[in-house]
Amino acid sequence: MPDPAVTRDPGLDPQLLQLLQMMDAMQAKPMYEGTVEEARAANAAMPVDPAAVPQLAAVEDVSVAGAAGDIRARVYRPSLDGARPTIVFFHGGGFAVGSLDMFDIICRTLALAADAVVVAVDYRLAPENPAPAAAQDAVAATRWVADRLGELGGSDVLGVAGDSAGGNLAAGVAQALRDEGRPLAGQLLFYPLTDFAGGAADYPSMSENASGYMIDAPSIAWFQEQYVGHLDGAALADPVLSPLRGDVAGVAPAIVVTAEFDPLRDQGIAYAEKLRAAGVPVQAETCPGLIHSFLNFALMVDAARAAQDEAFRAFRDLLHG
Repeated sequence: MPDPAVTRDPGLDPQLLQLLQMMDAMQAKPMYEGTVEEARAANAAMPVDPAAVPQLAAVEDVSVAGAAGDIRARVYRPSLDGARPTIVFFHGGGFAVGSLDMFDIICRTLALAADAVVVAVDYRLAPENPAPAAAQDAVAATRWVADRLGELGGSDVLGVAGDSAGGNLAAGVAQALRDEGRPLAGQLLFYPLTDFAGGAADYPSMSENASGYMIDAPSIAWFQEQYVGHLDGAALADPVLSPLRGDVAGVAPAIVVTAEFDPLRDQGIAYAEKLRAAGVPVQAETCPGLIHSFLNFALMVDAARAAQDEAFRAFRDLLHG
C-alpha cells in the first residue's frame, strides 16, 4: 500500500501521481541507503519496449576526447542527406548514475524532433571520478565535436543540451566555449542543477518539494556527496561546477525548462533570470504538474511528452534559425 505519510500537492499530474503511488507500494530501498553500484544497476534494469524506440538513419558508438583520455559517445543521425545542426547532449543521473543506454530514446527523439545530429557523451561518473571530472570531460568532448562537425554529418551550427546534471554540464560548456571564442548557437537545459553552493534558504523549492516527488532532499544530498563531497563551500561556488555563479554575458541563447514539483526548480529559474538580465535571449518555462526527470517518463505521461516535444521543437527553431 502507498505510504500514508507521503503527501503530494493536488496539482501533481494524475498520471505521475499514479506512477509515484506504484513506486510507494513497491517499498524499494531508497537510493541513498544503497551503494552507487546498486543505483546504477537499478537504472540499467528499467525495461524498454522495442516498439517505442524511434528509428533513425544511423546510430553509431564512437570514441571522443575526454579530459583524461578517450570516452564513449553515441552519434545519432536522423537522415544521411544534407548537413544539419549538431547537438552535444549530456545525460542526467546526479553525476553518479546514468548512461548512454538509459537516455537512448531521449536522444533519438531529440535528433528527430530537432532535425539535428545528436552526440551523446558518456562522461566519467563519480565517485570514481569526482568533480570536476564530468565538467572537464563535457568541455573536452564538445571541443572534439566542434572540430569535426562535417565528419559527423553536421553543418557549422552547434548547440548543447542536457537534463539535471547534464543541464549543469551543458550550461558550463556554454560558458567555457564563450570564453574560448567559440560561441554556441543554443543551449537546452532541462531542470538543471546550477548552484552547488546554494541551499534551501536560497531556493524555496528545495524545501517545498523536499519529499514525495521521487527525487527528494536525501537523494540530492547523496548525489552531491558522490560528486562534490570532497570540496568545501568556496570550491562549490566555482562556476565550473555552479554555472549560476559565473559570468553569463554573451553565452548562447537558452531554453530553460523546469518542473513545478522539483526541488531544483528555483535553481533553473534563477539561471534563466540571470541569463535574461545579462541580455541573453531566453525562453523559460516551468511545466505545471511535472517533477524532476520527467523526460524519462515521456512515454508514460502525456504531459511530460508534451513538454518534451514543445522544448525540442523550440530548440529546432533556435538552431535552424
